[in-house]
Amino acid sequence: MLRRREWHGFTVVEFSKGDYTAVVVPEMGANLIRLSNDRLGAEILRSPADDEVEEFRRRPHVFGLPLLFPPNRIEDGRYEFDGRSYRFPITIPVENNYHHGVLKSQPFAVSKALETDEEVLVECRYYSNAANDAVFRDFPHEFKCKMIYRLTASGLEVEVMFGNKSRAPMPVGVGFHTPLRIPFAGGEASDYAMRAAVGEQVEMNARKLPTGRLLPLSERFAALRDGGLQVTACEPIEAAFTVREITVDGEPFRGALVENRRTGVRTFYEVDDRTVCWTIWNNGGTVPYCCPEPQSWITNAPNAPDPAAAGFRSIPPGGKWSMKFRLYVR
Repeated sequence: MLRRREWHGFTVVEFSKGDYTAVVVPEMGANLIRLSNDRLGAEILRSPADDEVEEFRRRPHVFGLPLLFPPNRIEDGRYEFDGRSYRFPITIPVENNYHHGVLKSQPFAVSKALETDEEVLVECRYYSNAANDAVFRDFPHEFKCKMIYRLTASGLEVEVMFGNKSRAPMPVGVGFHTPLRIPFAGGEASDYAMRAAVGEQVEMNARKLPTGRLLPLSERFAALRDGGLQVTACEPIEAAFTVREITVDGEPFRGALVENRRTGVRTFYEVDDRTVCWTIWNNGGTVPYCCPEPQSWITNAPNAPDPAAAGFRSIPPGGKWSMKFRLYVR
């Protein structure tokens, strides 16, 4: 099934395959605001309720699958690259930092929507140039961004692709501020535990910027690798980690998963090797969601002593860059 419909003033695309149903809002950063497995009664993502639509307009990054470009924070809202200065508005005055970028709220256009026996594909595109002042004034590169969703009976595959249309190398750093709903299939928060492919903890200063030190996992966060950690109805979590595979069902796994320990139903969030860092955030621990946020660079990578080691990358003129991940339940 693939159809367009109206939702609280937005035109959305709803699509389904097998037991899965998804909804994407092209005009709000091509955010996929719903993914469910109807057979298991599992709502995988935090979707905006009818009385949360205005909050979704103000803070799209706490719903669905929001694209962050660049991810997390930029110190003092500025950095230097290839002889150019990049300056962004300060969005967290108490920290004097810029955060989360602007693509999460920019209007994308549906460029492809088709259904076959095997999958439903929805592709949304955004073009930045001098006419798109909201992005171009702070990031003066012409570029194309595509969000590609492929839904099959096995779950959702997501690809984000950037193409550099400018004449200079273009910095690229991407993250997804993904609020996984917990509980997602009945029960209580205490029934659920998260595991994640975390390696070392990235030490942060008072401004929530990396100090440059990597720390061994504490006893609490070591549970993310083995056994699982309760991440909702618990103490606050806002921490960053490097990526190191874990073993799930006897196989290497690069991602995060949440399990209902009573029923055994699990949500999987599988990432590719472009993800070099996680931020895990549960918004104080009192809300029914937790965000394992895959990032292609460590927070503030452009200002790190060794940007490349922190994941900083650039796309040559005419070049492309992409990252993929999967969401599914079983």
